[in-house]
Amino acid sequence: MGITVQNITGSTAMVIWPKMAGCVDSFYSIMYHPNWNSMLSSYSRKSFQKEERVPTTRSSFVVENLTPLTTYIMCVTCQSANPSSDQCRVFNTLERDPASARNTKKELALGIWLTSSVLLLIIAAVLLYGCLHLLCHRRRERLQERNGTSKQLHEEPWTKSVVHTSDEFSRQSHALEVSTSAILHFSKRKHVAGNWFTFQGDVFVSFLQSKTANKYKK
Repeated sequence: MGITVQNITGSTAMVIWPKMAGCVDSFYSIMYHPNWNSMLSSYSRKSFQKEERVPTTRSSFVVENLTPLTTYIMCVTCQSANPSSDQCRVFNTLERDPASARNTKKELALGIWLTSSVLLLIIAAVLLYGCLHLLCHRRRERLQERNGTSKQLHEEPWTKSVVHTSDEFSRQSHALEVSTSAILHFSKRKHVAGNWFTFQGDVFVSFLQSKTANKYKK
């Protein structure tokens, strides 16, 4: 089976083969390998770097992602077996075409831009999260301060009322003690005065009795 390789560029090549009526498999195996050396390499399937399988209804295939300025060997078989020399062709890829180089540069630039954009988005997200977390923390502190101030304002009148009530109670207790002391002192003085008047009365009565007795004796 004679195969041909056409439309060779720096990264692609088209392989064409005639259809074989005696192929019992449902696919063709397209095997290729770079830097081929017929003196050191064999036609064993293990010697090939890559393998593509296409349906038997096709008779051509475009191989992509080849290396520029590289010698390749490409073989096509209709069975899962080792290819023979007449089923293979050796070809050399060309230099990298300018359009491909420009596309590669564009892809590289696009990849760098996408990577930078993703990094910037991640950094922006981290900064935004940090700012929101800080704002929430400050707002929570302000709310706690307001709640503490409100609680202190609610407790202050009650404290003043308790202190006022305690002072009033102390004053009333002191006044009660003073009143009680005055009453006791007055009671003591009244008792002493009563005893003195009683003593004077007794002396006066005794004097009258003595005068009356002396009168009757005369």
